[in-house]
Amino acid sequence: MTTLKRPVGELLRGWRQRRRLSQLDLAGEADISMRHLSYLETGRSKPSRAMLHRLAERLDVPLRERNALLVAAGYAPTFSERKLDDPALSAARQAVDAVLAGHEPYPALAVDRCWNLVASNRAIPPLLAGIAPWLLRPPVNVLRLSLHPKGLALRILNLPEWRDHLLGRLQRQVDHTADAFLTELLAELKTYPVENGHPELEPTAEAMVVPLRLDTEGGTLSLISTTMLFGTPLDVTLSELALECFFPADAATADALRLADEKRKADEQPQEAPDFGSNEAAPSPCCSISL
Repeated sequence: MTTLKRPVGELLRGWRQRRRLSQLDLAGEADISMRHLSYLETGRSKPSRAMLHRLAERLDVPLRERNALLVAAGYAPTFSERKLDDPALSAARQAVDAVLAGHEPYPALAVDRCWNLVASNRAIPPLLAGIAPWLLRPPVNVLRLSLHPKGLALRILNLPEWRDHLLGRLQRQVDHTADAFLTELLAELKTYPVENGHPELEPTAEAMVVPLRLDTEGGTLSLISTTMLFGTPLDVTLSELALECFFPADAATADALRLADEKRKADEQPQEAPDFGSNEAAPSPCCSISL
């Protein structure tokens, strides 16, 4: 299938309209004349590379789409897009690993722009017990995993509330990025059935945040989430990476997560090797692979 290339002026106009700015508004913010902006949008003038960067900055265009603007105008992309395991991003990867590990015994994970799982700490796998295996095959989409009837949905005690929270976040992301994949994902998630939930777990007037209330083998966990982003990314991958860190919303959840962490560490402790003596051959050690 042939994809028609959209003119750079049309792309600029689309981003301006998405941000609900008039030509006068954007021209004032970019310190250019409204006539010049009009010429750029209609194709009567070709924007320079510097002008595209200036307009994209004022329009808060994501780095991925800034590259698309540059290519549409006949320029090479400015922003690299590397995999997270690329040596050039080693410092960033180390920072991600440090945050995830340092957050234990509480759950934390990293996702890309599509909400696909990039990394997680050791508190995450125990929460995924009983999930359909196909939902755990890479790439694991965290939103699909959370809201699908064969995923976590059946164990989320305040599913309607948590579902509204996730769909609201995704809708805002779609509005901001105009990403086609996220638009399709949002439409898919909206088709998933949702039960009425538990009336006794409805939020109170004193509630400050929407918690995730999850039924687990260790009891009910009540978690609140925070999102961390790289503050000044110049790489597309880093600009789209988000760390989701969960904290206990009550003392019972904190205790349950600490106990689970202590049990996991105890299970990981190597067994004391028997003393075979100098005249007996010790058995060959076996290899252990941690997935």
